Amino acid sequence: VQLVESGGGLVQRGGSLRLTCVASGDTFEDYSIGWFRQAPGKEIMGISERVGISCITRGTGSTSYVDSVKGRFALSRDDAKKTAYLTMNNLQVEDTAIYFCAVGKFEPCTVMTRWPTAANFWGQGTQVTVSS
Repeated sequence: VQLVESGGGLVQRGGSLRLTCVASGDTFEDYSIGWFRQAPGKEIMGISERVGISCITRGTGSTSYVDSVKGRFALSRDDAKKTAYLTMNNLQVEDTAIYFCAVGKFEPCTVMTRWPTAANFWGQGTQVTVSS
């Protein structure tokens, strides 16, 4: 599975962005999807430094969010388009990071967000910068 994220950019505090993760190569609906972020300066430390913030479990569509984004971020998927979306509202400076999507054949999806190295495939990341 190949994953490509897009939608990142520079936004003012309180603004919104929608990140997109497009997949190719395998049956998308067979995978749970996770969104992760990595703080600036930690890129070279690899997957273990990525923090899982949200995920959606295959089949059930059940979603999970960490407390820091709950109520502000929403994850959805469109299996026909092989696409996942992360809608981010009321962005704060501390949300500044590189955002990654990943997939894995796990139930529940929180297996990935708790142990990022367990994910099967990763995208290349998209930068989100929130200015004050």
